[in-house]
Amino acid sequence: MSSFGAGKTKEVIFSMAEEGSVKMFLRGRPVPMLIPDELAPTYSLDTRSELPSCRLKLDWVYGYRGRDCRANLYLLPTGEIVYFVASVAVLYSVEEQRQRHYLGHNDDIKCLAVHPDMVTIATGQVAGTTKEGKPLPPHVRIWDSVSLSTLHVLGLGVFDRAVCCVGFSKSNGGNLLCAVDESNDHMLSVWDWAKEAKVVDSKCSNEAVLVATFHPTDPTALITCGKSHIYFWSLEGGSLSKRQGLFEKHEKPKYILCVTFLEGGDVVTGDSGGNLYVWGKGGNRITHVVAGAHDGGVFGLCALRDGTLVSGGGRDRRVVLWGSDYSKLQEVEVPEDFGPVRTVAEGRGDTLYVGTTRNSILQGSVHTGFSLLIQGHVEELWGLAAHPSRAQFVTCGQDKLVHLWSVESHQPVWSRAIEDPARSAGFHPSGSVLAVGTVTGRWLLLDTETHDLVAIHTDGNEQISVVSFSPDGAYLAVGSHDNLVYVYTVDQGGRKVSRLGKCSGHSSFITHLDWAKDSSCFVTNSGDYEILYWDPTTCKQITSADAVRNVDWATATCVLGFGVFGIWSEGADGTDINAVARSHDGKLLASADDFGKVHLFSYPCCQPRALSHKYGGHSSHVTNVAFLWDDSMALSTGGKDTSILQWRVV
Repeated sequence: MSSFGAGKTKEVIFSMAEEGSVKMFLRGRPVPMLIPDELAPTYSLDTRSELPSCRLKLDWVYGYRGRDCRANLYLLPTGEIVYFVASVAVLYSVEEQRQRHYLGHNDDIKCLAVHPDMVTIATGQVAGTTKEGKPLPPHVRIWDSVSLSTLHVLGLGVFDRAVCCVGFSKSNGGNLLCAVDESNDHMLSVWDWAKEAKVVDSKCSNEAVLVATFHPTDPTALITCGKSHIYFWSLEGGSLSKRQGLFEKHEKPKYILCVTFLEGGDVVTGDSGGNLYVWGKGGNRITHVVAGAHDGGVFGLCALRDGTLVSGGGRDRRVVLWGSDYSKLQEVEVPEDFGPVRTVAEGRGDTLYVGTTRNSILQGSVHTGFSLLIQGHVEELWGLAAHPSRAQFVTCGQDKLVHLWSVESHQPVWSRAIEDPARSAGFHPSGSVLAVGTVTGRWLLLDTETHDLVAIHTDGNEQISVVSFSPDGAYLAVGSHDNLVYVYTVDQGGRKVSRLGKCSGHSSFITHLDWAKDSSCFVTNSGDYEILYWDPTTCKQITSADAVRNVDWATATCVLGFGVFGIWSEGADGTDINAVARSHDGKLLASADDFGKVHLFSYPCCQPRALSHKYGGHSSHVTNVAFLWDDSMALSTGGKDTSILQWRVV
């Protein structure tokens, strides 16, 4: 990935070169690109590009941010659950299998709170940087969950680093909002949010703050807690004063992880030692202890409508129902694959929603157990491939997971753990076999029906950045970070491969690869912006420009080439665009950039700085992009934000 160093980028310059080519200079390096004969007579660099006739509309978001955020899952009266991933707040109606999306944020959302009116929502985000290197300040956005309109923006220029906690006051009409940022002092501020005015602020703690919440019945009382502290605050006459929670003879936990309030006004906390501590109404002393309520931390607490208490455990992955005397009524374990419980929310009837640290959301009850609603990746995500003939696609990432997704059900058809972090994926044209490249030089063939391992091979010991079958299914090209492309012959519908040879000629790592429609040759891009052409039968480089000038390419995933060079903006660095994909009808080109954006261009995209529609939603570099086989949807993967966005082409 590029860093935002000033002076590092030179302007992208284009010039018409000799013998029918365009020269693009990326960071001062010349990249010659061949103009096809049919375009050469009329081609001019000065022609204006046209915006594409289609647009993208965010249709579905796969994933949930549970790994490092808490209390970020709630049921709304509309029947939708609200949560977030990347810079999207998602409203998901489980019954209707429909999502709506609030897209007001421009970087990672870190926290969420629902107003007592159950319509107004506050979300807080981290600090970011624009493409031009300007800071995007952390702030809180207050929005309407029915209309999805932004009502207020709080704290631009006030918060430092990130807003990690938000909470509405629950009495007095909910007219106050508290927020904690991630500055060294973890400032706690209270806002009259409708006036966008800060009422008061105070240093909260030098240590991490995990929760900030108003008392449900006392409008002047707040609680914050986190690493080795719990504070009981009172807000009076425009000033905040705090009392420290006293542990006295009880074990002082390393972290207080969650807080809830019982009907009588008692406060219950869950901590990293697995204990539930009850703090008497209005006091800062412990009145009751449930020691060892969980094995490992208590990550989530929820007081249900009927007065019972639910807790969710980290290491033990248990969801426990407690009676009014803190006796254990019932418990159930969350399946290991989904990871520790991060947060618990009450649904309708006895339904509970559980968010987990492995970025999944489950639905169920303590009586029936839990089933999967939302599955997510847990670490950086790069591998993406659309099925050649079905509404399915595959993703794979650093978390060593391969998921085959159904676009219709929005669930994995299957998931499989592999031994190495994965980097790339590609389907055999029959769709029955899938190749997966890893970061260790190993690559696998999987059966797409049974998800069984068909074969495992190793080429070099560097990352495999691209695995691509030829359109006729006769060859497989494996591009590596060791600067080589390994070519295999393929038999039995992709089940049997044997190494034919290797293509050597690049002086940097292979980044992208496209096959000719007739499988006669393929083209590669490398880390030093080189474009080379290859004959798969001999593994030799094709050096004659005229032999490849008019090739009809089956795909356009290379980021350098005559048909795509318009994607490069002014001042771009050659690492700013991670992936491109052409629609199957040849009319659209989507790109994935380092600034969280997906762009949509007309294809061919061969005018400098072509016009595009651009779309946010990802909050880190967008690592990959693809169109479904019928061009009804585009898909994009976020690197560090671990999300997959599904876009309807409209």
